[in-house]
Amino acid sequence: MGSFELGRRPFIGIPQCKAILLGGLLALAMVGSALTQGAVKSVHRDWQIRCDTPPGAKAEQCALIQSVTAEDRANVGLTVIVLKTADQKSRLMRVVAPLGVLLPSGLGLKIDQADIGRAGFVRCLPNGCIAEVVMDDELLKKLRSGKSATFIIFQTPEEGIGFPMSLAGFGEGYDKLP
Repeated sequence: MGSFELGRRPFIGIPQCKAILLGGLLALAMVGSALTQGAVKSVHRDWQIRCDTPPGAKAEQCALIQSVTAEDRANVGLTVIVLKTADQKSRLMRVVAPLGVLLPSGLGLKIDQADIGRAGFVRCLPNGCIAEVVMDDELLKKLRSGKSATFIIFQTPEEGIGFPMSLAGFGEGYDKLP
């Protein structure tokens, strides 16, 4: 999993993530992919809770999800997936960016125009490339109190594409996550 850092610049307040076995990482990535197609259980302003039972899972898994497209490129989209791990010990933010993203530049995040930092991509699947972090209390607080987040991907070292995303309903939706 990524630790929301590029080079030596970590996301504010986010600890280094523990290593995960490759098989576990693939399973987590597939859970995110399945959840984007899962049934909508509830809507919280601009966020949805979607649930699905991934292959091999014993129970239904749910996530708070929002998908957006770039303002100037309708064919380029991004999906943010927030979920709690099955053991309820970790909170993950997984961002699925389009294929073709420049991997070394990572994924940038601003909340209400304040630069939070960057996360590295952990892998690419047929539906996109995934950046993932464990959310700490400080990041969760910023997401709850913020009005908007902008996720930034790069297609070239000089060309960043910003994806503005409303945080309206984030806190309410997060509180309803099982």
